[in-house]
Amino acid sequence: MLRSIAFTRSPSLQRFQRLSTTLRSVENAESIPKFTYATQAEQRPVAFWLLGMSGLIFGMVSVGGITRLTRSGLSMTDWKLQGSLPPLNTEQWIVEFERYKKFPEYQQRKSMTLEEFKFIYFWEYGHRMMGRVIGVAYAMPAAYFIHKGLIPRAMYPRIGLLFLMGGGQGLIGWWMVKSGLEKNKEEIASNKEIRVSPYRLATHLSMAFATYCLTLWTALDVLNPHQMAQKVASGLSQESLKFARKILFFGAVNASLVAVTVLSGAYVAGNDAGRAYNTFPTMNGEWIPSGLLEMKPMWRNFFENTTTVQFQHRVLALSTLASVTAMYVSTRMSQALWVSTPIYTRAVMHAVAVMSATQVGLGISTLLLYVPVPLAALHQAGSLTLLTLLTGLVHSLRFASPVALPLRRRIAAVFSTSLMKSTPGMK
Repeated sequence: MLRSIAFTRSPSLQRFQRLSTTLRSVENAESIPKFTYATQAEQRPVAFWLLGMSGLIFGMVSVGGITRLTRSGLSMTDWKLQGSLPPLNTEQWIVEFERYKKFPEYQQRKSMTLEEFKFIYFWEYGHRMMGRVIGVAYAMPAAYFIHKGLIPRAMYPRIGLLFLMGGGQGLIGWWMVKSGLEKNKEEIASNKEIRVSPYRLATHLSMAFATYCLTLWTALDVLNPHQMAQKVASGLSQESLKFARKILFFGAVNASLVAVTVLSGAYVAGNDAGRAYNTFPTMNGEWIPSGLLEMKPMWRNFFENTTTVQFQHRVLALSTLASVTAMYVSTRMSQALWVSTPIYTRAVMHAVAVMSATQVGLGISTLLLYVPVPLAALHQAGSLTLLTLLTGLVHSLRFASPVALPLRRRIAAVFSTSLMKSTPGMK
């Protein structure tokens, strides 16, 4: 009897009783639907708006790639926040053309007609105006949805960050263009093609991809909220969750690899490295080309040396393909566990495997054919498509993350282990 009373007064049992009360409170709180059907239905327009914004940014990136490939980026020599109308008659076109002639790109070319100038001007003008349209298409619905209370307060910082990233992208774009307008006479006379700084181009492209991925991720968060991930996780066995975590890890690694490969591609574009070494798999007959590290200091080679920039892009692209293939093959080896993953995750996995191979094929074809504009533009769009699929894959596996497990299950597991260690006779 005394032993029983002593045990009821033991610190371990008292902790257990307190925790039981806490767990019951947590369970009752979790039983209250944070996302009712009506709430999800009301938030669908927010998700569709964000998905539409992702599509607009995708189009903006694609138009930007064509603008660069057609050598149109330096045709507009000034920048206004509010924008302006394009030249509307022959006199205005002549004035704009004469302004362009004062800058390094024309001074090096000196063989452009007015009609050719109109072509490159419209690509750059369209690219800039598309950015302004995206700004309006983002700001006005965001203000409306916030006013109506359809965007959770916890998401306000992210909505604000996306707005700042979009606005900052316009400033970065002009900062990049200025680097191509401010060349000195020695650079013009050297016959080295006038182009923007590869560092600024890489910054501009990286910001565009980051804005796109964050917008897409936010849209998927609204479509598939955290509570839904918890529900999926609670219905799976520990073995299935472990298998899903394996895919999640692989997906995150491959998304990072694609991002780094895209960044290296920006330096290929910035140095016009795609027009050199137009052979594959070797680089003009060499597996490891000479002159890889000829610049001093050595770090400059990875950003400014045409040979090194193209070599590292090839290595990264093939490494990404190998990693994606390894992810796909290893996950398909266990058929029972593969079937236990959600059907949309399996569908995205198939798409990632196909798109990664397609993207490498596009890259090789672009190189061998000496960078034709349609193929090169498709190659850039392919990189964003692959990153889209990997973002979707990682998001679809959020349920496998430890933070997705219901709170009471995690607390109970931790306490159970602690209680067994601290209470005699319970091991």
